[in-house]
Amino acid sequence: MKQPIIKAEQLSHRYTAQWAIRDIDFEIPVKGIYGLLGSNGSGKSTMMNILCGVLKPTKGDVFINGIDIRKDAITAKSLMGFLPQRPPLHIDLTIEEYLTHCAGLRLIPRKEQGRAVDKALDQCGITHFRKRLIRNLSGGYQQRVGIAQAIIHNPQLVVLDEPTNGLDPNQIVEIRNLVKQIAQERTVILSTHMLSEVQAACNYILMLAEGRVVFSGSVEEFDRYAAPGTIILTMLEPKGVEELKRLPNVVDVESLGAARYRVKVGSVDDMLETIIGQSVHNGWRLKEINAEKNSMDTIFAELSKKQIRS
Repeated sequence: MKQPIIKAEQLSHRYTAQWAIRDIDFEIPVKGIYGLLGSNGSGKSTMMNILCGVLKPTKGDVFINGIDIRKDAITAKSLMGFLPQRPPLHIDLTIEEYLTHCAGLRLIPRKEQGRAVDKALDQCGITHFRKRLIRNLSGGYQQRVGIAQAIIHNPQLVVLDEPTNGLDPNQIVEIRNLVKQIAQERTVILSTHMLSEVQAACNYILMLAEGRVVFSGSVEEFDRYAAPGTIILTMLEPKGVEELKRLPNVVDVESLGAARYRVKVGSVDDMLETIIGQSVHNGWRLKEINAEKNSMDTIFAELSKKQIRS
């Protein structure tokens, strides 16, 4: 069986009297983009700092490709790259000077540093700016430089903390596409509090709430929580809410005005045909009918509540 790139066992960390994360177990077995999702204060930053060997957990163990990060930190860290939320840039250096410095920090032999810098520049689309001072770059291009330093030593694992935070919409799309590109060759963990970012970029999700894992699985599995639970009806003429409530399998009905109604049902698939049939039979003059999915924010809140209650 192939060794997982990351394995965490019973990870817990406490700051004085406050636990930041508690009893977290997970494995990341394959390439792809894993979204570490959670609101502010959920434990994401603590988790990333532990995974990258920046912070020693109060208890628990982390293995990077089978290597215990406590027992052999240098080897384990050589397999990963890390981009903090604030890129660790030396703004008075050119991009080329900075990446050469990073290659040295990553113990790349001097004769191989030039080739490593060229490859990172090319992968991140910044070759044409190699002689430019970092201070003169836009936020989006500074973020590209930050990603370049994280991949310059060709790691198996790259951890990115809020890589699109503070960028404009065009820059967000560009960084998102860059992350997808580098994930073709390695595993990427992308930390974010934005549900839309997970939908757009990630293959898998690990979601934290109050320091505990509330969901772990594929984006497709996560999306099942977005299964339709209500139906939106639009009619040519208003109908009474009580009339709609008398339909079988209807839990509740909300009038939205202008002859529109939100109908909460037990099973959407069964009710679509029932409502259409009742409309024909009763002359309701149904204009439009749509199943309404739960919002991603609703899913996030419900999963968090479910875990906290348990």
